[in-house]
Amino acid sequence: MADHQRSRLVVLAGPTAVGKGTVAAWVREHHPEVWISVSATTRPPRPGEVDGVHYHFVGEDGFDDLVARDDLLEWAVVHGRHRYGTPRSPVEAQLDAGRPALLEIDLQGARQVRDAMPDALFCFLAPPSWDELTRRLVGRGTEDEEERERRLRTARLELAAESEFDVTVVNTEVPVAGAQLLDLFG
Repeated sequence: MADHQRSRLVVLAGPTAVGKGTVAAWVREHHPEVWISVSATTRPPRPGEVDGVHYHFVGEDGFDDLVARDDLLEWAVVHGRHRYGTPRSPVEAQLDAGRPALLEIDLQGARQVRDAMPDALFCFLAPPSWDELTRRLVGRGTEDEEERERRLRTARLELAAESEFDVTVVNTEVPVAGAQLLDLFG
């Protein structure tokens, strides 16, 4: 059996509303050679989100099954409400095939992936400022006031974890942040 060289796995994490999904979408559009993992979640779709493209939307029972079968590389309860996780087998298959792979996940998930795949490169996506992060979250218009406040409390904790990462990219402009992220694949 041939021994495949694993490609670099880059793990992208950062606070809520920093633009992780937007930067990952830019990479997907401009560099289709980079495989981007699609997470499973128990939260309902936001307007415009497509099952299997943006997330695998699953019910609580379906998520329980994924956890019980150890089919998730990582998983966590995010913002105290919904569960998110990274299906394991697609990530391993892409890396085994030598394709560069990107995981766009939350901080808790990144910590689990560090334990499971310590050779990955961990990138923290930071906002240019706290005020800009707040503006982006409010400007999304996808959360009510209570949810925004919950996410902002979580974001303060997430920002404090920047030192746990190998590299930081500041998301001032999406194409610039996307290009810096692509440089990490070497």
